[in-house]
Amino acid sequence: MRSKKCTALVLAAAFVFAAQAEEKFKGRLYPVPIDQSLRAQVTGNGSVAAVLDGHKLSITGSFDGLKSPATVAQIHQSPVTGVRGPVVLDLTVSKAMNGNISGSFDLTDEQMELLRKGRLYIQISSEKAPDGNLWGWILR
Repeated sequence: MRSKKCTALVLAAAFVFAAQAEEKFKGRLYPVPIDQSLRAQVTGNGSVAAVLDGHKLSITGSFDGLKSPATVAQIHQSPVTGVRGPVVLDLTVSKAMNGNISGSFDLTDEQMELLRKGRLYIQISSEKAPDGNLWGWILR
């Protein structure tokens, strides 16, 4: 009987520890900075949720209101929050004007630190805005 109680306590403690180990992030997607020539093509909005469990980052989200179908969705690394940077990971995206994005990745220690510092962002490009339509930082 004592062994069953100990096992139950160990399992409960492991569950609590695992739940605490998950870090949750979110982001709001909005139009990238544009000039007057792209004003009519760059529209829409969306949101994302991200969970970091150990080194595994899982992202889900949705978007709507694009003027043309999405072509790619990617995670970029920013030198500082709010500034564009290079692509580091590719996401799965609906090739539509409204849809979903998702992805699951094993991050390096450096990428985990960048995520925690707010230096990773998501960008969705579309047919009429191939250099970026929506973007948003992944924040706590």
